[in-house]
Amino acid sequence: MEDKKHTVTAFTVRRMALSDAEKVAELERLCFSLPWSKRLVEESVSSPFDTGFVLEQGGEILAYGILSIVAGEGEIQRIAVLPEQRRRGLASKVMEAMKDYAIEQKAESILLEVRQSNEAARNLYKAWGFCEEGIRKGYYSDPKEDAILMGLRGL
Repeated sequence: MEDKKHTVTAFTVRRMALSDAEKVAELERLCFSLPWSKRLVEESVSSPFDTGFVLEQGGEILAYGILSIVAGEGEIQRIAVLPEQRRRGLASKVMEAMKDYAIEQKAESILLEVRQSNEAARNLYKAWGFCEEGIRKGYYSDPKEDAILMGLRGL
């Protein structure tokens, strides 16, 4: 029997650039019922408050996250992984980059909202030390759903 070898290119997590906006917007369309447009992604990349990170392998963006920091408080705006690449720890690699950046920027906390039904994301955030802090009734539309507010305090 022939021994098959598979070469796996390492993952790279780097800051998001304007040139990534098209691919990130495409990932948005695959992952969210109300996706951000390319223009909104570009505005986020250009914002003095937002910092995006992309995880790529072999030049292909597999995951990304966008973190806002204002007045010492971080807020995760977006985090997504290509559907066929999920359950491989990629979101954790993006989370690590965002948390490290928040600490570098002297943020004291990171907050986020997540769909109540998104157990996978809630479990990821809990694994990173986030606690559920409240509910925003009817926060999401398409479909309408409550948001769970989560926070990571004391960075």
